[in-house]
Amino acid sequence: MSIPRATVRLQFNSSFTLLDAIPQVDYFADLGISHIYASPLLTARKGSTHGYDIVDPTRVSEELGGEPALRALVDKLRSRGMGLVMDIVPNHMGVGTPENRWWKDVLEWGRDSDYAHWFDIDWNAADTALTGKLLQPFLGEPYGDALRDGKLALVFDEACGEFDIGYYDNRYPLAPQTYADVLEADAVLRDPAAAAVAEKTDPKERHEALKAFLKSYARDEDGRAAIDRVLQAFDAKAPEGAARLHALLERQHYRLTWWRNAAEEINWRRFFEVSDLAGIRVERDDVFEATHATILRLYAEGLLDGLRLDHVDGLAHPGAYCRKLRARLTSLEDQRPADAPRGPAYIVVEKILTGDETLRTDWGIDGTTGYEFMNQVGALLHDPEGCSPILSLWHEATGDAQSFETQVRSARRQLLAENFVGELEALVRALRAVARSDLATRDIAASAIRRVLTEVLVSFPAYRSYVSEAGGDAHDRALLQTAIDEARACVRAADMPVLDALFAWLGGEAPQDVADEAARTLRLAAIRRFQQLTPPLAAKAVEDTTFYRYGPLLSRNEVGADPGRFSLKPEAFHRANEERARDFPHNLLATATHDHKRGEDARARLAALSELPHAWAESVRRWMGAHAARRATLPDGRVAPTPADELMLYQTLLGAWPFALSPDDGEGVKAYAERIAAWQEKALREAKRVSSWVLPDADYESACRAFLDALFADAGFIRELRQWVDRLALPTVCNSLAQTLLRLASPGVPDLYQGTEYWDFSLVDPDNRRPVDYAARAASLQSEAAQRDFDDMLWQQGQIKQTLIARMLALREKQPALFADGDYLPLQVSGPQARHVIAFLRRHGGQTLLVAALRLPARGPLPDGDGSAWDGTELLLPQAMSGWRDVLSPNATVGLDGERIALGSLLDRRPVAVLLTGGA
Repeated sequence: MSIPRATVRLQFNSSFTLLDAIPQVDYFADLGISHIYASPLLTARKGSTHGYDIVDPTRVSEELGGEPALRALVDKLRSRGMGLVMDIVPNHMGVGTPENRWWKDVLEWGRDSDYAHWFDIDWNAADTALTGKLLQPFLGEPYGDALRDGKLALVFDEACGEFDIGYYDNRYPLAPQTYADVLEADAVLRDPAAAAVAEKTDPKERHEALKAFLKSYARDEDGRAAIDRVLQAFDAKAPEGAARLHALLERQHYRLTWWRNAAEEINWRRFFEVSDLAGIRVERDDVFEATHATILRLYAEGLLDGLRLDHVDGLAHPGAYCRKLRARLTSLEDQRPADAPRGPAYIVVEKILTGDETLRTDWGIDGTTGYEFMNQVGALLHDPEGCSPILSLWHEATGDAQSFETQVRSARRQLLAENFVGELEALVRALRAVARSDLATRDIAASAIRRVLTEVLVSFPAYRSYVSEAGGDAHDRALLQTAIDEARACVRAADMPVLDALFAWLGGEAPQDVADEAARTLRLAAIRRFQQLTPPLAAKAVEDTTFYRYGPLLSRNEVGADPGRFSLKPEAFHRANEERARDFPHNLLATATHDHKRGEDARARLAALSELPHAWAESVRRWMGAHAARRATLPDGRVAPTPADELMLYQTLLGAWPFALSPDDGEGVKAYAERIAAWQEKALREAKRVSSWVLPDADYESACRAFLDALFADAGFIRELRQWVDRLALPTVCNSLAQTLLRLASPGVPDLYQGTEYWDFSLVDPDNRRPVDYAARAASLQSEAAQRDFDDMLWQQGQIKQTLIARMLALREKQPALFADGDYLPLQVSGPQARHVIAFLRRHGGQTLLVAALRLPARGPLPDGDGSAWDGTELLLPQAMSGWRDVLSPNATVGLDGERIALGSLLDRRPVAVLLTGGA
């Protein structure tokens, strides 16, 4: 079937192509994977390491091997009964280079381009210098400097007979009507060029004829000399040439500018704040068909079995898009070849669910990519009793008692003032147009709208709402009402009517109830802009800013998580599983992704600190005191690193330390230090407090790197750090295996991020996208050690995690209905150690699966072979059961019977247990 049993996420790039994946298929199949879940495979910008900067959605990337390699990979997958799910990028395209021919056409023809409507461009921006133009913020210095220094130049492309503006390797096409200005510089070239197109009346035919003439003319020695004279006339190194080139640039359909101006002057929708990723209007039928034609063809030809939709919240109408995509894929099912999996296409969306938000059930999709599960299982590993002392340490060390929510609001305010100025202004103009459409509100000033809107955006409690022409549902109205109510505390009395008006305009009233069609259109445009601004604002404020500012315990700073919610009770975890089984039984279940901030086992290790908060605080206080002299005092009096940066550094050093790394391994420690240094630089810039990507503070960053180097040079500190790694070794393994088992047994489709079947102590990208040693993994899967009973395997070796995955996936393959359709029954636990276990049953037909995992191991009963610590603690089954078989240790004898199971008989030698009864 098209619905995966289990997926493996692979990151494709020029160093790991489609052909490179073919030799690994047998290993994935042997491990129990049913589908490869591929990063974007369509043509991205040359040299892309991630594939999300698509420049041509009509072709499979040649850098990845092209369509022949894709067909070869699928052939291999089919030979093992496997399928392929591909990540697609419907929200945006890579721009800023000539590789995107649609964007290039818009630069060339402006509003008259056949593709001008593909992109969300404001051709009538408030800045009259941008009227009819696109801002191109791709210069590395101010425009005047680039022109003066000759970095901007008129160039000629002999291959296509085209004049462009060159800036290093970038090329920007000239508007066709400005070719006359260029040719006027040399009569020898001007006159024959004019004659070559004299009979053409259609502008585009005329321009193609002119380029054909220039291409041919340049082959002649005299012709090439004439073209060179033209280029010389526009040489900016001479004053008259600079003036001529500037005048030419002023007549283009774009305005080149310093990249730092993007935030404030951008007049087209970007992906987040990335100025070389332009949002596309996929809600238009022709744009959808053009950008999805290859995807749909690959599905019809049986090369794809499912899709992962990137950043679905960036779309104008996510629900409508998903339903349309589902309908188009459904219409193609009959065209698929006989050897392709049957059933509907598998569709999941990248979607962050906040608070108690749930995924809409009317989108026609199979679920999300699993960030919410990663949050739930991660929070389950944290001891709620550790929250207060962990927070106290943070407040004491940093002097900052602000809550996570308060920090997020502060980050949102900063981002609106610095990073999303252009997007905010576009929304203000849209709302000002709404105000002017009604006599009752026409006097509301843009400045008042800006003030009030800022407070609403700062307070908006989710990534977005989904208000349509018919209005929003109860959840949408509640989100907006919450934002309005919180903004009310920050808005001055004179602006209260504006706040009420915003509530109505942004969805408090259904746009369809507005009688005037023009006014209704204006409201819908404003709602669309609002709903496409809140997601990037939320993501940047939380994931890419506050996660690097607020760090009491970094295991809770993960994509999809809320550090303000420190832990999760087993009852809440069970409820989430029951809801998933009911609404989205095929939702992906992830614990590691290409976007994670730290690896799943790094989080598992740090989670154990919640059980040992006082011991951890003692070490941190000692380290901060001992290392005080290593902090630098900068000339302006600032101290580097700040206490917050220092405390997060200690956690990162502990969390990411590999099990196998000895403090005496000089080269290994040096390599580890470089990984930490790369993380540190990114963390400091993402925080945007002292340094940033826009304005890196070299002095502060250098001082922080010197502090890090001093830590690694301190043998005593490194030994202490390793002692913490050893102290947490068994709890780390227990947490790791628990979250792995819960991912494999809970309702949904378990996803394995590449390489994480071994220990995953990775850091944020690019560290989490390093090459994977598949040969070692394939060898260990087939080794003699892999055949042992689970109880006899060695701790701290990643093979134990791989074995757990393999045996659970083998069970999922043998009992598909049990996992895909089986009931989910939470189990009650009684006794003194009840808080240290989570357990449930999966039932289908005559099969019953019992799943139990140790929880909070650092302060609970450890799997030491004794089991006496579990005395008096039992699982309560819904009825008496017998005939249990041990899934993880097939050779073990299971003598359990009745309605109660003593935990000591399950978890005495391991942190996880899986028993099966009934059936064959």
